[in-house]
Amino acid sequence: MPIRENQYARRAREREKSSKKVLQRDAQPTPEEQLVRLEDDLRRLKVEFDIYFNGAAKRPPYDTKGRVETIIKRLADERTLSYAQRYLYNSLVARYTSFLQLWRRTMQEREEGHGHAPARLHAHAAAGVREAAPGNFVCADARSDVATVRSLYEALVEAKRNCGEPTDDLSFARFHRMVAEKSEALKERAGCERVHFSVAVRDGRVQFKAKADK
Repeated sequence: MPIRENQYARRAREREKSSKKVLQRDAQPTPEEQLVRLEDDLRRLKVEFDIYFNGAAKRPPYDTKGRVETIIKRLADERTLSYAQRYLYNSLVARYTSFLQLWRRTMQEREEGHGHAPARLHAHAAAGVREAAPGNFVCADARSDVATVRSLYEALVEAKRNCGEPTDDLSFARFHRMVAEKSEALKERAGCERVHFSVAVRDGRVQFKAKADK
């Protein structure tokens, strides 16, 4: 009888361990884990695009690009990020936005150097790169959160330069003041605590938008 009880106890422990493993597999990754994954995927995406542009791959790495955009969108709504995590997130988004502009310009140059039907087909794919994944920045207090505003400023300036738009009159001090005033007015009007800013390129022109983050 004692042996049978020990067998039952051992099986119960094994079932408990198995259940814990399943729960761990099903658990969502933490923000820290997602940031690490985002940084790794960004590094991998740059390598894969370089391989594609060198002619060693037949199609752009849209799968990796899609994973990067999914993590960016997920973290944009993550309210538990610490100041340091939010700073890293904004830096990675700014890097991704800069990469997008570089890849868009490189793809355009490739299409302009050909004139064939396949090039026109690739141009539609390049348009997808132009339209996708704006740089997203979330800010609760634009006056004091200088790091986030700085990342937003750098993403905007980089996008403007890549599109050939002037940036000489866009100093950081002026931009910071404008963002702070716009953020405070939007929070008061919409009754929100945070403001979501985005930098994107549409049809070769830079778009800078702000909306309530509810």
